[in-house]
Amino acid sequence: MRKEFINLIEQNVLILDRLGDRLKNHPAVLTEYPRQHLTALVRLHIGGRAKLKDIARREFASAPNLCAMFRRLEQDGLVKRTVDENDRRNTWYSVTDAGANLADHSIESFRISIDDLFSDITKEDESKLTDALKTMNNILINMENNSEKN
Repeated sequence: MRKEFINLIEQNVLILDRLGDRLKNHPAVLTEYPRQHLTALVRLHIGGRAKLKDIARREFASAPNLCAMFRRLEQDGLVKRTVDENDRRNTWYSVTDAGANLADHSIESFRISIDDLFSDITKEDESKLTDALKTMNNILINMENNSEKN
């Protein structure tokens, strides 16, 4: 069972990666900013203000690369930096109203792209996939909650 499980996870990761490539090239996806910029902006919008080191860990990026990225986003009025008054070595990043609007627009564009990507599947397959994804989400949430307790 474990071998089949691992093989299925591996196959799904590869398939989702290929589908992700199709999503990146979808006309509804915004192209003014590189994908990494939009991804970080959306995650910052959803997750709330965060320190650079936490964002770097979450984005699998180095702090210097993120500094350059956030500098551009800050210049464009999408992100603001705030020095931590309790520990001036820490800087907090958060989205501005304009950043929140762009993040919301990016999320909606992504949803449109997903809808287009799956528009040709049957209602029956959509129902099966929805049930499978609900099951998977519940299991992953439980895994995440259990790991946080340890």
